[in-house]
Amino acid sequence: MKTILFATSAVGLALPALAHAAPQAAPAPVADPGAPPAATATDIIVTGTRTTGTRAADSAAPIQILGASTIENVGQRDLRQVLGQSLPSLGTQSFGGDAANLTLNVALRGISPNDTLVLVNGKRRHFTANLAVLGGSPYSGAATTDLSFIPTGSIGRVEVLQDGAAAQYGSDAIAGVVNIILRNDDHGGQLSLTGGQYYKGDGKTFEGSFNKGFKLGDRGFLNLTGEYRFHDYTQRGTYDYRFFNPDGSLRSSVSALNANGLKGAANYPYVNRILGDARYQIWNLAFNSGYDVSDTVHAYAFGSYGRRTASARQNYRAPSRYTGTDANGSTVVPFPNGFTPRIALDEEDFSLTTGLSGDLAGWQWDGSLTYGRVADALTTRDSINAATWLPVQKASTTSVRPQTNFYDGTLTNSEWVADLGVTRDIALGLAKPLTLALGGQYRVGHYGIQNGEVASYYSGGPAAYPGFSPSDAGVNGRKTWAGYVDAALDPVSGLHLDLAGRYEHYSDFGSVWTGKATARYDFSPAFALRGTVSNGFRAPTLAEEYYSSTNVSPNSIYAQLAPNSPAVAALGFGKLKPEKSTNLSGGFVAHPGGSVQLTVDAYQIKITNRIVASGGIVGYSSGFGSNGVVSSAVLSTLVARGLIPSTDPAAIAASGYSYFGLNLFTNGADTRTRGVEATLTAASHLASGDRIDWSLGFNYNRTQVTRVAALPAAVYNAAFGQTSLLTRNAIDALTTATPRVKVIAGALISHGPLSLNLRETLYGITRQHVSLDGTGSSNTVIGTPTTLITDVNLGWKVMPAFRLDLGANNVLNHKATTVPNVNNGGVLQPADGSNVYDRPSSLAPWGINGGYYYARVTLSF
Repeated sequence: MKTILFATSAVGLALPALAHAAPQAAPAPVADPGAPPAATATDIIVTGTRTTGTRAADSAAPIQILGASTIENVGQRDLRQVLGQSLPSLGTQSFGGDAANLTLNVALRGISPNDTLVLVNGKRRHFTANLAVLGGSPYSGAATTDLSFIPTGSIGRVEVLQDGAAAQYGSDAIAGVVNIILRNDDHGGQLSLTGGQYYKGDGKTFEGSFNKGFKLGDRGFLNLTGEYRFHDYTQRGTYDYRFFNPDGSLRSSVSALNANGLKGAANYPYVNRILGDARYQIWNLAFNSGYDVSDTVHAYAFGSYGRRTASARQNYRAPSRYTGTDANGSTVVPFPNGFTPRIALDEEDFSLTTGLSGDLAGWQWDGSLTYGRVADALTTRDSINAATWLPVQKASTTSVRPQTNFYDGTLTNSEWVADLGVTRDIALGLAKPLTLALGGQYRVGHYGIQNGEVASYYSGGPAAYPGFSPSDAGVNGRKTWAGYVDAALDPVSGLHLDLAGRYEHYSDFGSVWTGKATARYDFSPAFALRGTVSNGFRAPTLAEEYYSSTNVSPNSIYAQLAPNSPAVAALGFGKLKPEKSTNLSGGFVAHPGGSVQLTVDAYQIKITNRIVASGGIVGYSSGFGSNGVVSSAVLSTLVARGLIPSTDPAAIAASGYSYFGLNLFTNGADTRTRGVEATLTAASHLASGDRIDWSLGFNYNRTQVTRVAALPAAVYNAAFGQTSLLTRNAIDALTTATPRVKVIAGALISHGPLSLNLRETLYGITRQHVSLDGTGSSNTVIGTPTTLITDVNLGWKVMPAFRLDLGANNVLNHKATTVPNVNNGGVLQPADGSNVYDRPSSLAPWGINGGYYYARVTLSF
């Protein structure tokens, strides 16, 4: 641990000198983690309005602010976790399948992560290239901004607009906007070192962050941040049902070869280690700078570079799964103790924004250019491609060690964004001047798949994660240009109106108009009503359109098809179209007295042509009918991809897999989301001089599916029950797999140099239908009950510049509920088709790992 922490310090101290500024952001001093949060009534916001000087308490749309002190008081410093533990309306992904476990996501209001737009200093941030593809998850299809590459030490505050804002910011802002405002200090700094682990003793985590501000002459600043994070594997669940009984004893049907091999496998008898966190290391560098070129022109630049190396364990393979014969006819077992494949990621993320802003004849103008790019190189490790090894072994008289590591290919995503906007206040004799904003934006994006080495995709590729084949590879792009107008005015005292309109043209989808009308009326300083109506638009991400791959488990193979491919068209599915939405919201803001502030907002979001992950579309199911064939068209598609040698049922059965099928993204549903959000903040000043800052956040969110697209005839099979594009499992992913209710209650108690931060989070029920074949067609339901999670942080300011923190998340060590077992041919196995008994449900919104404790030291200077 000492070695890692010292290395972390060295990373922070060796930062290169770079440059940035956010002219629209108020100064954000280096935070004292023990300081009480700034009162929201005095926080000036830059999100959701073009009017300068607007306070959060005066906003016509619901907006929440997370200051630097709030960020510092969260034990796990990844921004994804910070937001999830602080915002009732935001959900976080706790576990992902296959490569999705390497880059986890967040979502506002229970809608797809792709429907939340992420900005940095008001500028659009690029998306990840690693698409979450496994169906049945609320996060399926996520290919949005990777928050892990924004170091928390670089953040001054986060403004979260909880309202549709496509007319103001463009595509993707259906659920809301997360605007990350970077620090712009020109002096001082902070060094923070954190270590922690889960109660079970795994998941060891080390974090180091260094931030420093510098003056650039007399007219500018430079703020630098370096960050390092390490997180180790976790393992949950117990025994693999394929080899063990629920009590951990070996099943009588296990062969002698496997029984002997299992006893020598790592972590016996818990040999299957797929259920848990990935191991990762992340290095982040970020900068923010600005310089006053003259009295009327300001130059700014900001950016970041990040590197992640990560790997996630997959299902254990037994010694007998892959065997061969040599030239003498003798049996060769390349893995006498079996093996656990891993999916590994080597990822680089880069972003740079440069711009000028100023004043010209009363017009405030701002022009900028942003470039962002991410490259995800994927490999399969500790695995085997039997098709490439068997012929070599057959020709040799001695044992041949198979190739075990495979380069699977690289995913890339990049975007250029050019912005130009002007704003002016115009006196019209109204209560306040009219604020008129005009602007335009031009974007060019590209998404690419580079195929892997031949052995990574030949004849189905290696076990666990086949590589990308030449048929998957390619680079696709689009161009978008937009123009907008925004007018904000106060016709009479107390009434504020904001009207926004936007026109966007996409090279691949054509044109769209979006608009938004917002109103707020203050009856008095103590009470105001507010409401919005808008329509929204989200173009499919390029990853959703063009990604294709193969998912291989020990008993199934499913192909992920690109929606715009000829193979999908041949099955009867259409190309992806944009989502469209209508948003309504209404609520009030109240200041009953003192420091108390209450906000309540109800909302409705209707999305048509929503892009969703299909249920598993099965082509072959062992034991179905006379030969297992569910859809010949699906099998023909799999033959064309080289995943099966032919559509002959006998040959398919001989493969040893029970299920073959496909998944895809499609405009498969219309949905309606209704909810209520409320916040309450207050402060108590005690006679002793102590202070308690109270906060309460509430979110109720319910999504209903109002239309499901028809399933094409080529894959329809009534006898099998394959009659709907969205299975029960897939519908649950949209409606009940995330909690409808989330409540966060907090109390920050300050007593001299000591502080105690208590946070209680109530998560409502989650549930989802599951089945052995992955379709969710059975009556088995998994989920989690209503659960209260307690977090605590104790801080001691040893001296003005030095602080110690001890804390824990999920203090009471609440565990996720486990997947029940079902009897399948006399064998008990997990009801969701997985392999490990006592598997924790990934629907647990607080995570699958239980309690976590940590310690932190912070040095301010």
